[in-house]
Amino acid sequence: MITKKTIYQHLRTVIDPELNINIVDLGLIYDVKVRGKLITITVTLTSPGCPLVATFQEMIRLALQDLSEEVEIILTFDPPWLPDMMSEVAKAELGYE
Repeated sequence: MITKKTIYQHLRTVIDPELNINIVDLGLIYDVKVRGKLITITVTLTSPGCPLVATFQEMIRLALQDLSEEVEIILTFDPPWLPDMMSEVAKAELGYE
């Protein structure tokens, strides 16, 4: 059985190539749903004009491929990403206080 905990563990392997921090700690994952073998990930980016959209989608699919081949990725900017959404670890690494 696929659990949200396992999905989040796999998503932590997806590293933002510009910031060198995983997308979970960056606060980019807004929601994870599991319905049977379908995994739905609602994700945002740090800015709407981010040129890494396709890269992130591919990295997410690759990170979850051992769990399921049925991965739906929903990109949203509602609510917009803010640095406050980062984990304390990510904030410390990037010098936010």
